[in-house]
Amino acid sequence: MTEPRETAVYTHGHHESVLRSHTWRTAANSAAYLLPSLKPHMKILDIGCGPGTITADLAELVPGGQVTGVDRVPEILEQARTTAAGRGLTNIDFTVADVHALDYPDDTFCVVHAHQVLQHVGDPVRALREMRRVVRPGGLVAVRDADYAAMTWYPASAGLDGWLDLYRRVARANGGEPDAGRRLKAWALRAGLTDVTASSGTWTFATPGERAWWSGLWADRTLASTYADRARLGGHAGEEELRAVAGAWREWGEQEDGWFSVLHGEILCRKGA
Repeated sequence: MTEPRETAVYTHGHHESVLRSHTWRTAANSAAYLLPSLKPHMKILDIGCGPGTITADLAELVPGGQVTGVDRVPEILEQARTTAAGRGLTNIDFTVADVHALDYPDDTFCVVHAHQVLQHVGDPVRALREMRRVVRPGGLVAVRDADYAAMTWYPASAGLDGWLDLYRRVARANGGEPDAGRRLKAWALRAGLTDVTASSGTWTFATPGERAWWSGLWADRTLASTYADRARLGGHAGEEELRAVAGAWREWGEQEDGWFSVLHGEILCRKGA
């Protein structure tokens, strides 16, 4: 077993095909497990906020509180600021940060939230320790991550089998863990969090529109994103294989009986006194 790295390459990058997915995310479809615990005056840290759609939703749900969105990439934060400004939100701010070393005092936030982050970091246990450190006693650490090996689809497709194998190899070569969802509870316990509620949630793509959208963004991502570049440069796949995988995505998207489910692990951890 390799030692964890403190840094990892973000496998997806910020190509348009990636942001097509990220800007679709909302608090309702990506953080439903957390929402019943929110109160109007909470102070929330949203780690890995990306273009800020979930962050903005959280800010609307705590109108008397404050939400801070952080990401390692300054450029994507400009899009997040535009998202918040377009919705007229004043209780929200954004800044650059590294989840392994958060620049906040102990016990600062009521909630620390991270969606699809720990699968991409070099040391998820250290990241969770930092999240635990900056949350107040009695506060919550809320994390949700996909689990690629648990994704499933119909009809069977050798091309999508190849996509899954390729993606997992590229992600691990970048220092991440694509099957993070099933590991969240174990990582939280190793980080010293003891009051941990584990759950799961899914995204499902089955209507013609959903299939076209999901298959299209993955076909484009396979050919044109940072993930595609890493697959080529790392020797994981050549151009012919990438084109075959993209074609398999488009072929699946055209199937009238096509169905795809993305499983996510979720943890809601309350910090003790």
